[in-house]
Amino acid sequence: MMNIEQIKVGFMDVFCYLVSCAKTKEALFIDPAGNEEELVDLIRKKGLSLKYLVNTHGHADHTCGNKKVRELTGAKIVMHELDDQAFNSPEGEIMARQWGFEPSPSADITVKDGDLIVIGETSLKVIHTPGHSPGGICLHSDGHVFTGDTLFVGGIGRTDLPGSSHQQFLRSIREKLLVLPPETVVWPGHDYGMRPSSTIGHEKANNPWLAG
Repeated sequence: MMNIEQIKVGFMDVFCYLVSCAKTKEALFIDPAGNEEELVDLIRKKGLSLKYLVNTHGHADHTCGNKKVRELTGAKIVMHELDDQAFNSPEGEIMARQWGFEPSPSADITVKDGDLIVIGETSLKVIHTPGHSPGGICLHSDGHVFTGDTLFVGGIGRTDLPGSSHQQFLRSIREKLLVLPPETVVWPGHDYGMRPSSTIGHEKANNPWLAG
């Protein structure tokens, strides 16, 4: 059984997710992007063993907590190989600091489309959804999908940043996400919508950016 806890962190309303295996107590954070000591305290209070820090993409508002949480826990940073290359570069570090964030260290583990990230008896499947960034990913498991800045509740991510493509982005959403079962719960990367989560069916029918 997979447990999910949604936690709003930082000053950009980023949603961090604590995902854990109920049986083995192994866990991971998706986008630990602020309030790092509170996140680590939460892990300790729940008696969890933190294995991974998984980033849905390399933008600093989603990766700024990697360094400190890794130092405090020893958890390994996981990112798509393309974003690890793009953002762990001099240009990526400059971009992070311009946004007011701590740059992330390089990933300990890089992933690609179709890979599985395993914690105990739970696994998350990597879905490569480029467009917002070259190595943007979503994570799918057991009727849930964590969509980062790919799909929001009633919206989608920006495509005016370096390495982004609006055409590619819409293709990723339509071909990789909207084909999931309509009851699949959508867990977005920011608290930008009318409610904190949605479903694929609701977004397909109601998201104005996906009309037509």
